[in-house]
Amino acid sequence: MTPMDFSFQDLSGTFSVADVAIAMTLSFVLSAMIGWVYRATHRNVSYSQSYVQTLVVLGMLISLIMLVVGSNIARAFALVGALSVVRFRNAIKETRDVGFIFLVMGVGMAVGTRFYLLAVVAAVTISLIVVVMHRFDWFQLNVRRQVVKVQVPADEDHTHAIQDVLIRHTDEFELVSMESIRGGALTELMYTVKIKKGGEPADLMAALRERNHGQSVTVLTGYDQTDL
Repeated sequence: MTPMDFSFQDLSGTFSVADVAIAMTLSFVLSAMIGWVYRATHRNVSYSQSYVQTLVVLGMLISLIMLVVGSNIARAFALVGALSVVRFRNAIKETRDVGFIFLVMGVGMAVGTRFYLLAVVAAVTISLIVVVMHRFDWFQLNVRRQVVKVQVPADEDHTHAIQDVLIRHTDEFELVSMESIRGGALTELMYTVKIKKGGEPADLMAALRERNHGQSVTVLTGYDQTDL
């Protein structure tokens, strides 16, 4: 009686059930770790649970694809052709999201080609670097510059009145755009400003509200938005 063979034989070589189990398990563990690092270091309001879950699944899928392709060039080109018909229409909200996508792809490729030690070392090292940069706020540029949007009635020119307020409350300002809204009933002025040291966006908003006849005033400060 011949023993049962649990190996998969194809043109790219042989990989066993143990190889598949190790690749799937390790890619899941490393991708999940990267997902937790992404979640712990995320600062914006655009956090998406489905994106993090996609990171985990993507790492495992890349590992599986690398097992299937192996060293077979013909199969690799066939796979590229098959994937070229896929179109992704979701816009990436932050550039760091792209970095995490490439990270899980790289880890998945290393695991799928059975470079297990490389995958572990790379995932742990890069994750630690991300955590350290988040913890110590590396490369932060502390510039107190805001975007101010003011809506004024379109029946007369309110530019000088708005600029008088900006002169009192800011060190510098620049008119970026002027747009007609609400069917021409209102004009929206957008400025970039640098609030004076010790000043607060709320003070600037209150002063602008006195000049724009109760219309909307919006101050965008980094990731935070204050609207009145």
